[in-house]
Amino acid sequence: MPKISLVMDKSNNKSSSKSVNAILFLGCTAAIFYYSWLPSSNLRTESYLPQIIIDWTSEYLNLRTAVPFLALGYLCEVLQDVTDYKAIKYFFVRPQTVIICAVIVCLAEAGQFFISDRHPDFMDIFFGIAGGICGGTAALSFKKLNHYFLNKNA
Repeated sequence: MPKISLVMDKSNNKSSSKSVNAILFLGCTAAIFYYSWLPSSNLRTESYLPQIIIDWTSEYLNLRTAVPFLALGYLCEVLQDVTDYKAIKYFFVRPQTVIICAVIVCLAEAGQFFISDRHPDFMDIFFGIAGGICGGTAALSFKKLNHYFLNKNA
């Protein structure tokens, strides 16, 4: 009869953490495409969103593009190397993160060519990439701080 252990293996914990991060990454990407390809850029048609978010997105049209890319850039960095501290030598994000964010924002904007009331905007591309870079830099900063405090206390 096989033995059942209640002790979690570290490799199993690492793989489940990576799976959760991958699901969050895919969900964030799907949300970016969904909101980019709505028939109207005005989010007033989305009745489930709180009014404060609808008002904010109506006021800051280009800046709202950067918000989901903050999360996307963060998740890109987290997914690339969860525990490789040699990779933390970079202060800014890795080129892969910038490329992934650039491809996703370009695809989202390109899809707007096929929607009658939507028009692609180069500033959205800029803000999307900038948001990805800021999110990735935040992830690297958290990794560095975590590594610094773990090694200092050990």
